[in-house]
Amino acid sequence: MSTLPKKAKVVIIGGGIHGLSTAWKLSETYKNPGDIVILEKKDTAAGASGIACGVIRNNYFQPAMRELMAHSVSVWESDPKAWKYNAVGYLQISPEVMHEDVATIYEQQKAIGYESEFIEGEKQCTKYMKGMFDDWQAQGITSVLHEKKGGYAFNKASIKALEEKSTTNGVEVIKGVTVTGFKKSSASKAVTGVETDKGIIECEQVVVGAGPWVRDFWNMLELPKVANIKGKDGKFHKEDMWKYWMLQEGVIGVDKDFLRMNDGGQPPVMHVDSTAPLYSDTTKKLITDELWGIYYKPDIEGLGVQGGTSPYIVDKHFDKVNVDPYGIESPEFQTTEAFNDMWCSALAHCQKRFEGKSDLYRKGPSGGLGCMTPDNFPIFDRFLENVYMIADANHGYKMIGVGELVAQEILGTESELLKPFRFNRYEKGELHPTSNSPFPWS
Repeated sequence: MSTLPKKAKVVIIGGGIHGLSTAWKLSETYKNPGDIVILEKKDTAAGASGIACGVIRNNYFQPAMRELMAHSVSVWESDPKAWKYNAVGYLQISPEVMHEDVATIYEQQKAIGYESEFIEGEKQCTKYMKGMFDDWQAQGITSVLHEKKGGYAFNKASIKALEEKSTTNGVEVIKGVTVTGFKKSSASKAVTGVETDKGIIECEQVVVGAGPWVRDFWNMLELPKVANIKGKDGKFHKEDMWKYWMLQEGVIGVDKDFLRMNDGGQPPVMHVDSTAPLYSDTTKKLITDELWGIYYKPDIEGLGVQGGTSPYIVDKHFDKVNVDPYGIESPEFQTTEAFNDMWCSALAHCQKRFEGKSDLYRKGPSGGLGCMTPDNFPIFDRFLENVYMIADANHGYKMIGVGELVAQEILGTESELLKPFRFNRYEKGELHPTSNSPFPWS
């Protein structure tokens, strides 16, 4: 570990996508040595950014999320070599219950100039999908939204590229240091220093970009444990500030070129939602006859096909959830045989090439925790005068452009793209619309 500095202009907590992208953009203005310090308790890409599937998309039902993601996609496109960004596109493949929602997404993508194609009708959708994959066999699909931008990036490589861009500009990344609290001013609510297990670092501004650990820093700052939310009926109700979801992802160990299209090209990222009954590819028993969804793409390490399904809520009060140890090191939060059966069977439901391949699922620890807000959408806001909170509600990795916008706000220019994500939206009743997707972040 480098020596902890005595002071800095900006202290950023978290060495993932948000902390590093904010530091990178701030360092274009704050250029003096020691101006910007990142505190990371383990290593960059050691948290949620380091286990992310790497999917980059615009496919959101919420207008504010679409505009924010269009901005982030432009950042991914700005340096694809450094980010190891694969601009293969993205497919949202949906049943009739989601048709109207997805049609709305398409119309609003046109309005913001985000290139996509929309196919409607079961026969037309089957024809379109078979034009890419001759073994396509999913039933009951009545719309396909094909985003021509987006795709996926190599998660750890892109985080390390952000670290290099930041440190080249003079940002100091201190690893192996744990934040334990905050020193506050006696004359105001402002934070004047960050307390760590290695000492105190005085600062003018704090940025918290700590993914699923946001709860801990929120508690240290003594911010409210419940949100007061104004409903559509004008009445208020209270909800817990945070809830944890277990993320379910894995890899099926097929050949690295197993998912190539009819023309031999790399496929878009595939997201399939369905109301068709799903049967086990091994036992042939019914898994579910309710709405289900999966996503998949080539594994970035060449280990086969990687993807996941919708997460599930951790049935504990947020303060009792053990975030550490995180990811594959967690003894408590790992994917199960039920996930293996469901995801592999869903792959076989969609494409014949996956039939009989469930035994190739790569068993071992996988998955992680996401920390959700009351409405499952991010909070980007300032608290206690000089603490900027990036609470991404697990939309994180794909949102590489948020750091640039946060940096602008710290430097005094309010971002129109971030305004819909203020904390006071709950009390104002200015909530984001929700879709019929089985995923909490769609």
